[in-house]
Amino acid sequence: MAKQKKAQWPWHLLTGLILVLGILAIWYSTSLISYEWRWNRVPQYFAYHAEEAQRAADYGSVESISRQGSDALVTLTGEGGEQQQLTVASDSLQLSEGDDVAEGDVIGVTRHWAAGPLLWGLWTTLWISVAAGVFGLLIGLVTGLCRLSGNPTLRHLSTLYVELVRGTPLLVQIFIFYFFIGTVLNLSREFAGVAALALFTGAYVGEIVRAGVQSIVRGQDEAARSLGLSAAQSMRHVILPQAFKRVLPPLAGQFISLVKDTSLVSVIAITELTKSGREAITTSFSTFEIWFCVAALYLVINLPLSQIANRLERRLAQSD
Repeated sequence: MAKQKKAQWPWHLLTGLILVLGILAIWYSTSLISYEWRWNRVPQYFAYHAEEAQRAADYGSVESISRQGSDALVTLTGEGGEQQQLTVASDSLQLSEGDDVAEGDVIGVTRHWAAGPLLWGLWTTLWISVAAGVFGLLIGLVTGLCRLSGNPTLRHLSTLYVELVRGTPLLVQIFIFYFFIGTVLNLSREFAGVAALALFTGAYVGEIVRAGVQSIVRGQDEAARSLGLSAAQSMRHVILPQAFKRVLPPLAGQFISLVKDTSLVSVIAITELTKSGREAITTSFSTFEIWFCVAALYLVINLPLSQIANRLERRLAQSD
């Protein structure tokens, strides 16, 4: 007799109840400190209407003003007879026909949508994460293979690098790289931040690669060598593809940690997501709202990474 499947809805209900209780706990905690939620202040830190002043290029007068919906086309005539046409928002127009203007006078403003500090911080976090992740993966692959090398110099130097990086805090490494190495070599703060993150990530990726390669039974390499493959060909075509399947979950976890570690480069004045959030708080005084948005943006980056890694893991498992 087939085993009857247990109903799952009570557990889903329990999950929903726990989430609701968590939200209520947050709301109750903020009520104890008389916190007033101001979510209406948050959208401007994602996108806002930027204003750009339009100025007269020379001394002259306003020849004509023609309104086109919400905009106004202003024609200026200079002292030498040359004309200048400016399109400004109608409600920002500060002159009338026949008025005299001087060089640099503001005629009005134009408005356009612009990315706010949180979006710029998100973009900075993304490109720093990608750059540091790519270089960290390359450094880690070389380090992991050096750790397995029969050459004592390569093995000892790679071991020293791994132990130094894993044994010291990332924040200290960023300070050393920027204020010491960066000063000596005249490096930009962005280069120093990416380099420090890449070296930090490379040490952990190196250990992941080493463990993955060592998890492949020695018979795989011996079989490849017996077929005429060299050591390098065996590693490239036989060992590494199998090891990749095993190291994919820890690699995904390492790169997710890298995205969060980018918040530390704010100490060298790189305006990434966390620093953008702090700056937004100083002007909006919406502490909880901004930090919740910052946390949500980190989730927006990391959740797809987790899903992609899970899908790759399932697809690679089907090929076994």
